[in-house]
Amino acid sequence: VKDPATGDVLVENVPDMGEEETEVAIAAANNAFESWCWGTSARERSRFLRRWFEAVLNSTEELAQLMSLECGKPLAEARAEVVYGASFLEWFAEEGPRAVGGIDTGASDRRLITTKRAVGVASCITPWNFPLAMITRKCGAAIAVGCTVVVKPSEETPLTALALARLAQDVGLPPGVLNIITASRQ
Repeated sequence: VKDPATGDVLVENVPDMGEEETEVAIAAANNAFESWCWGTSARERSRFLRRWFEAVLNSTEELAQLMSLECGKPLAEARAEVVYGASFLEWFAEEGPRAVGGIDTGASDRRLITTKRAVGVASCITPWNFPLAMITRKCGAAIAVGCTVVVKPSEETPLTALALARLAQDVGLPPGVLNIITASRQ
């Protein structure tokens, strides 16, 4: 991983994962799905997302510095992205418990019943230019409803994704719920 402003190498060896490692990550997410989706309540998942939100905000300066180095974003913009990205976690923490479905009786001759539920493993591919906010936006929604996630961040900004995953792990996300695949363009 290189600093785009200077060309300096930030990290020599980020794993270049391939098909085998991706299959392992998908299997881990699939194995964690049943217990995450059906073994935790929407409120429990909400509390986790709230802790992750707080951890991201408490790490604003470190995450902003990392993003600035990794993708060349001015530090003020990187700080703003941390706050913006954290807001997705907060929003999904608050809205997740309310994702219950409903009954639409708009037509007099029928009723439409909707059910909202997790469908399984979600895959998220994220861009280099919003390396934190796009992960929290996609993963926050999936995790809130009970899905597990495999994230493939841009090959130019894997460090931000790994830092977010570490924060999620630090606040108690069970193994297999959030998986990061780092890989080159090949």
